[in-house]
Amino acid sequence: MTPKKILRRPQPADSSDWGQSLPPILRRLYAARGVHSDDQLQYTLKHLASPMQLRGIDRAVELLADAVVQKQRVMILGDFDADGATSTAVAMLGLSMLGVPSVDFRVPSRFSDGYGLTPGIIHRLQEEGELPDLLVTVDNGISAIEGVRAARDLGIKVVVTDHHLAAEELPDADAIVNPNQPGCPFLSKNAAGVGVMFYVLTALRKHLRDRNLLPNPEPNLGTLLDLVALGTVADVVPLDHNNRIFVEQGIRRIRKGEARPGILALLKVAGRDHTEISSTDLGFVVGPRLNAAGRLDDMSIGIACLLADSPDEALRLAEELDSFNRERRTIEKDMKNQAQDLLASMSLDIDGLPWGLALFDSDWHQGVIGILAARIREQTHRPTIAFAPDDDGVSLKGSARSIPGLHIRDALAVVDAKSPGLMKKYGGHAMAAGMTIARGDLEAFSKAFDEAVRDTLKPEDLEAAIVTDGSLAPAELNLDTAYLIKRSGPWGQHFPEPLFDGEFNVVSQRIVGENHLKLVLQPAEGGGIIDAIAFNTGPEVPDYTRSGARVVYKPDANTFRGRTNLQLMVDYLEPL
Repeated sequence: MTPKKILRRPQPADSSDWGQSLPPILRRLYAARGVHSDDQLQYTLKHLASPMQLRGIDRAVELLADAVVQKQRVMILGDFDADGATSTAVAMLGLSMLGVPSVDFRVPSRFSDGYGLTPGIIHRLQEEGELPDLLVTVDNGISAIEGVRAARDLGIKVVVTDHHLAAEELPDADAIVNPNQPGCPFLSKNAAGVGVMFYVLTALRKHLRDRNLLPNPEPNLGTLLDLVALGTVADVVPLDHNNRIFVEQGIRRIRKGEARPGILALLKVAGRDHTEISSTDLGFVVGPRLNAAGRLDDMSIGIACLLADSPDEALRLAEELDSFNRERRTIEKDMKNQAQDLLASMSLDIDGLPWGLALFDSDWHQGVIGILAARIREQTHRPTIAFAPDDDGVSLKGSARSIPGLHIRDALAVVDAKSPGLMKKYGGHAMAAGMTIARGDLEAFSKAFDEAVRDTLKPEDLEAAIVTDGSLAPAELNLDTAYLIKRSGPWGQHFPEPLFDGEFNVVSQRIVGENHLKLVLQPAEGGGIIDAIAFNTGPEVPDYTRSGARVVYKPDANTFRGRTNLQLMVDYLEPL
């Protein structure tokens, strides 16, 4: 494993009396994550921010209500990731529940259309005779200047629902609902696209109720919260209080089996018990299988899985998605090996690498470069962009992943300002972004990107660090602690799952499954022996039985042959 600094999360001084009923370990963990009142741990729906704080939602609701009354055709324009897929499913199901008689969806192809609403999509709908009366974008649209114009030129009304950062120019849509558009007072700027669409539906329901236009019985939009939870976690948006409410409510429904057949089927093909899932399962088990469709084929398959009413049909589609995910893993492994060779050719020493990495191979797959960039970023602790050939034969599509301290979209804006035209287009967030450049401009772009990173970061920012919540006493290393932490989330981005570190004697170690390190540990200060496993270490590891190890871990419950025992999931270890 790459050497890392181990830092301990600060424990703020707190003289207030909040959380007195909590176990001490939970109070400690929550306080370190900025929780300072009991209200921040209240996850009932009444604690959600009001949808009416969203700028533009009144006009969006009026247009959707007109679609109900006038029996208009509505088209949902989605995106090819998990947030886009869940947003599309929530829009389809919710609008149908609220009385829209004709609602359909389209998802751009990652390979032929690119991201978001484009004029080409509108022209194709026109050629096919499928033009809607109202087009609603979900998880995209805030940058679709030309696409919105093309739609409105043909008489289509457009409602943009999105959460991505807005540029200086906004599309001339009939309504825009986006907490990150200028002038929007909505408090939760971290809402995922699926959360924004859910808010639009709740506002529409109230509007229709006030006009006595709701179907009878009144639709229960709470049945969509499993989808909202999945999209929120899979899009890795910060889990502020509002998003934690969405995720917790959705997980509760899934655990009770009150979820879409597609979500239950995706858990089943992954071998997960839906009654015991956590937010981690949504992010690392369900999300990747759903994303695999958009990465390798057509996200319509993933959306069909989420929309399926029949458990048998949902399982068939989930198995197809699982197959895509296995293929994605194989492609990713090959691409990572190629990237390792490319890094080796740059420098024999990681200190000699550029501060901002821009990597390209003509054989790389467009759908997997984002994952590849994340893997290389993790290994090198440098902002990384992976490029793959565009289908036009003259351009490269890039996917970027950043490190703490560098807002990647802002860095690209600096590149654009200093070298106008070097990027054909770009966009993104603080930690992830995408761009298109001309194939012949790769060297110039790589230099400009590296310069932008060097102008922002300091040398110490390139030192990999892992932040923990300190140590657990031997008496706390038990199943009760593992269960307590698992049930006390939801954990996720900016509200991280607890991670601990400690010194252990290593009683035994062995490689299992070719790449995983199985350990038997004993706390150095005394206590019982504990099983542990470190995934993907590779076959060559130090002999920790001689030195002992400092271990960074998460306590977990492992069931094997009907028996459940404590097992430490090792994130990092080093010899003492």
